[in-house]
Amino acid sequence: MALVASLNPSAGQPGYSVPMDPIGSVRGTNTPAARPGRRAVVANDLRELRGPTTGVVELPHRLFWQPDRHVDLDRPGMLPWMYETVLTEAVRADELHTWLHGPTLVRLWRTLYLPRGVRRAWEQRHMMLRVRNIAA
Repeated sequence: MALVASLNPSAGQPGYSVPMDPIGSVRGTNTPAARPGRRAVVANDLRELRGPTTGVVELPHRLFWQPDRHVDLDRPGMLPWMYETVLTEAVRADELHTWLHGPTLVRLWRTLYLPRGVRRAWEQRHMMLRVRNIAA
């Protein structure tokens, strides 16, 4: 059964739909989706990711739609939460470069709660994220 996502739901303007495969790809392509109808954005090189790992940051409104967008990365659970948010909501590579840190992403990867399309896109591009911890 195919899922359908409206990409232009503006009032007064006709919307258009993109058929989605149930596994989270835009139908007819091999492009994993972050959300229905929107492809996942993946950094070309994890070394390009040099974002913060401690302290208080303020996410842009485009990534986090709350009036107070400050995130204290030193509070338990907030760093993984920010990574999940950025990985899911980013639409440009510069957003990934600004907010994610490569070694931290690798360390947190297995514990992050991500849409299937996002996880698949990142693991296709970065083999090291696919490695399972056999000792666990």
